[in-house]
Amino acid sequence: MKEVCIVEFPSNLGLREATPGIEPGVWKLPGWLKKHGFYDLLRPGTVYALRPPPYSMHLDSASGVRNADAIAGYARQQAALLEEIITSIHFPVVIGGDCSILIGNALALRKSGRYALFFLDGHTDFAGPGLSQTGGAAGMDLAIVTGQGHEKLANIDGMAPYIPEDWVWCVGNRDYDAAYVKAIESSRVNYFDLETLMRVGIDHCITCFLDMVKEQQLDGFWVHLDVDVLNDVLMPAVDSRQEGGLNYAELDALLQMLLSHPKAVGIEITILDPDLDPAGQHTPQFVHHFCKAFNSARASTDL
Repeated sequence: MKEVCIVEFPSNLGLREATPGIEPGVWKLPGWLKKHGFYDLLRPGTVYALRPPPYSMHLDSASGVRNADAIAGYARQQAALLEEIITSIHFPVVIGGDCSILIGNALALRKSGRYALFFLDGHTDFAGPGLSQTGGAAGMDLAIVTGQGHEKLANIDGMAPYIPEDWVWCVGNRDYDAAYVKAIESSRVNYFDLETLMRVGIDHCITCFLDMVKEQQLDGFWVHLDVDVLNDVLMPAVDSRQEGGLNYAELDALLQMLLSHPKAVGIEITILDPDLDPAGQHTPQFVHHFCKAFNSARASTDL
C-alpha cells in the first residue's frame, strides 16, 4: 500500500482581494485543517510544504491573469516536488490554497506520464480572461491545464496541454450563466453539471470516467476537490458562494468510488478559507467526512 503524504501548497495568488487591503485567507488552510484533526486522522508518513511567492493584486498585461509570472514560477516548483512524489510509493493529499495550484499539479502529471483529471467543483473554472470577472487564475485553472489561454501558464516548459480535454471529467458546476457554460460545452471536456449528475447518478458518472481511464490505458488519474462543490449551507467558507450543492453523503460516495480505484494517484483540496469560518463551525464536519471516506477507500484497495 502506498504511504500517505500530505503536500502543502498554500497559494492564494489565484484570487483577488474580497476586501481592499486584505489578502485571501486560503493560505492558512494547512494549519487550519491540522488544528481540526485532519493530519491526525490521515496519519501521513511525510508532510511536504512549499511556500508560495508573496501575495499581490498585480494584473499581468500580457496574459490578463493576476500574478501570472508568480503562479508560473510556483507551478514549476510544485511540479518538481510532486513529480518525485507521484513516481514514488507515496499517495499525495495536496492542501491548497486556491484552485490555481492545479496548474503546477497538472504540470507534474504531464511530466510523469499520461493522466486523467476528475474535476469536482461548484464551478467549471473553464474560463479565459474575457469571461473572468476577477482576472484570477483560480477561476481559469481548468481551461489553463487543458491548454487554453496565454502560454505563460498554459504552456509552461512547452508541455501544453497538461491534460487533454477528453481525459477530463468536470463535475458539479451549478453556475448556469449561458456564456459561462457555453465555453465548456463547446470543448471536449466531459461535463456533468450538478443537475446532470443528479439525473444520471454518481455511479454512472464515475463508471464512465473509470472506463475511459481503462480504455485509454492511462497511467492513472488525479482528483481535484474544491470544497465549494458542497452545499452552501454545509460549506459557506468559500470565496464564490452559490445556493445548492452536494451533501456529504453524495461527496462521500464520489470519494469512495474514486479513491478506492488503483489508478487514483492523488487528490488536492482547495478554496476553504479559515477566515470565513472563524468559529470553526463548518470545518470539523468536512474533516470528519473527508478523512472517513479517504481512509475507508484506502482500506478497500491496494492504493
